[in-house]
Parts: sequence; structure tokens; C-alpha cells
Amino acid sequence: MFFICGVNQGQKQFDFHQTVVCPRCGRYGRYEVFMTYLCLSLFFLPVLKWNRRYFVRTSCCGAVYALNPEKGRAIAHGEPVTIEPQDLTL
Repeated sequence: MFFICGVNQGQKQFDFHQTVVCPRCGRYGRYEVFMTYLCLSLFFLPVLKWNRRYFVRTSCCGAVYALNPEKGRAIAHGEPVTIEPQDLTL
């Protein structure tokens, strides 16, 4: 008997957009939130996800910030959230 399994990295884009003045370049843009994770697949079916990390990308200059995990989980669950500058780490 044999098993086909593997570990790969995935990314999920959330339907969340917040218009802001970019703290990096000073232009008008929006925050786009996405999540990265590692996934264990068994026979090409995802079985387990771990190491979930949430990020924010600005649409004006493409700067990527790490997002506070609590805010990221709230966005993933569809809750109304406002991202503040103290929630981001460049």
C-alpha cells in the first residue's frame, strides 16, 4: 500500500477593501487583505491547514504589511472591521 501526500503553501484573498491614504507613499488607495497558510494534502485532498498568517497589500504602491491576527480572523469570519495603523507591521 502507498500514500500520496504533500505539504504546500496556499493563499486566500478575502473580499475586504478599505480605502485609505497610504502611510508609505501618501497616495489614495485601498487595503486588500489575504491569508497565507501551509496545507497537508492526502491523495490531493487538503486535510489540515496550519501557520495561518494575515497580510494587507496596498493597491497604490503594493506595500505588504503583516496584519494583527485577531483582526485577520475577524475579516475571515466576515465581521465588519476597520484596520488601524497600529494593526499593521511593515
